[in-house]
Amino acid sequence: MIETNTGRTVTFGVNVDPVVVPAGELVALARAAEDSGFDLIGIQDHPYQAQFYDTWTLIAYLAANTRSITYTPNVANLGLRPPTMLAKSAATLSRLLGGRVVLGVGAGASGGPIPAMGGVDRSGRAMIEYAEQSIELMRTALRGDIVKLHTGQLDVRGYRGGPAEPVPLWVGGRMPKMLGVIGRAADGWLAPGSSYLKPAMVPRLSAAIDDAAAAVGREPASIRRIYNVQGVVGAPGAADLAGPVDAWVEWIVDWVDRLGFDGFVFWPMTDPAGQTAVFGNEVIPRVREALAARTTVAPR
Repeated sequence: MIETNTGRTVTFGVNVDPVVVPAGELVALARAAEDSGFDLIGIQDHPYQAQFYDTWTLIAYLAANTRSITYTPNVANLGLRPPTMLAKSAATLSRLLGGRVVLGVGAGASGGPIPAMGGVDRSGRAMIEYAEQSIELMRTALRGDIVKLHTGQLDVRGYRGGPAEPVPLWVGGRMPKMLGVIGRAADGWLAPGSSYLKPAMVPRLSAAIDDAAAAVGREPASIRRIYNVQGVVGAPGAADLAGPVDAWVEWIVDWVDRLGFDGFVFWPMTDPAGQTAVFGNEVIPRVREALAARTTVAPR
């Protein structure tokens, strides 16, 4: 079923916060997401938060307790996770799970928490160079090729990557230079949360990705666009983005058509279990129906 102008079926994910609660609570939420029709679970990566579990460990645990849903860090912090080991972790987990992994990455904020945990404090040009070079290394490793790179940011002296796995690389960011990295090197753009990136801001940022892709001979439409959407299905006023099921269906179809998104990660701002159920069981099917009806050609 063609649902977007790129020919892709729209993907739906839900955020699961890595909060330190009994494991059974998080497993129940992951299973509810899987049973409600979501394709993906995204888990933020802020290991310096004492109240958060480690994201990669949690993903592995939840994946072992679910059947078919895909997982992604949203996004893995390159400031604290060396790209060679991150690729190894992603390839390993993808092979063990039969491909249920997307590697979402971001450069990581400068200052504060990263050096507090022993990471290098990068900012500006150094951060962008490190992020782009890290993506290059991870792509090489995920292909199972010889991984070697010596620059001012990275010194990898040569090893064979593997297991070779076709793990997609999605990159988060909204600053101009990071958008350039996404256009040149990423498989997908994990657009920041709608609380920070309003829909009206998206066309300008998406165009920057297109320009960067075209400049290096890539097809801009090959880059997926995934929107992190923070809100509540319910009464208006409950969050910045809140409304009944009908309103959510209209918003998402509009964002597919007008903004070019082909994926969404829903961040419930209240009652995660209840909101996950209503979004999965009511919003997602209605969106799919609306998109299917729009693309159906009436018989002559």
